Amino acid sequence: MIDPIFFSLLLFGAAALYSAVGHGGASAYLALMALAGFAPEQMRPLALALNLFVSAIAFIQFRRTGAFDFKLFLMFGLAAIPMAYLGGSIDLGSTWHRRALGLVLFASAAALAFRPKLASYSVSPPSLGKAIPTGGVLGLIAGLTGTGGGIFLSPLLVLMRWAETRTVAGVSAAFIFCNSAAGLIGQGARLSALPPATPFYILAVIIGGFAGSWLSATRLPKVAILRLLSLVLVIAGIKLLGV
Repeated sequence: MIDPIFFSLLLFGAAALYSAVGHGGASAYLALMALAGFAPEQMRPLALALNLFVSAIAFIQFRRTGAFDFKLFLMFGLAAIPMAYLGGSIDLGSTWHRRALGLVLFASAAALAFRPKLASYSVSPPSLGKAIPTGGVLGLIAGLTGTGGGIFLSPLLVLMRWAETRTVAGVSAAFIFCNSAAGLIGQGARLSALPPATPFYILAVIIGGFAGSWLSATRLPKVAILRLLSLVLVIAGIKLLGV
């Protein structure tokens, strides 16, 4: 097992980079855990727990600036939250969980690497008929794999022109927080599998989340960061899928 102090530093870096681009970082935490050889039963609850804190920090900050649309969040969260709980309660087994997680990491890498440029555009909010099933699918994926679903929701909101760019990050942060909380509750007894160093890991991502907020206010080369994070996800995905 990797040294907890060194792993805490890696988590700090991941939280800082992801929060700087408006995400909770669960996919990065899962990738790092896969590369470090964490047991499968530890990965999902730990990723959800870490995601919970970073997304809370992001949501509070975006909410303060008015970058949040409660109605839009509710449209997607209505089905996502119970489905995240359901996904968290399902045990896929070690082999299938690794495969599902590997595929999600590849998809996350693509979502980051090819994230659409945030430019001005006209907005047409989605209908409930589109938002509810979309949220449900993302919530289920979040619970099953230990992610928050925001890494897919953000580019989707932009590509479909369902939200203004200033509200995308705030809605995604709230979406990630609620899905992470629901998925974590759904884990139930499996929370006992959390590693002893979990409090140190939580502290590392909290500090990283605040650091990322500061970084996002600077002239950070976000495209380069997104591509770097995508590479880490691809490497971890390859390891999980054994290809």
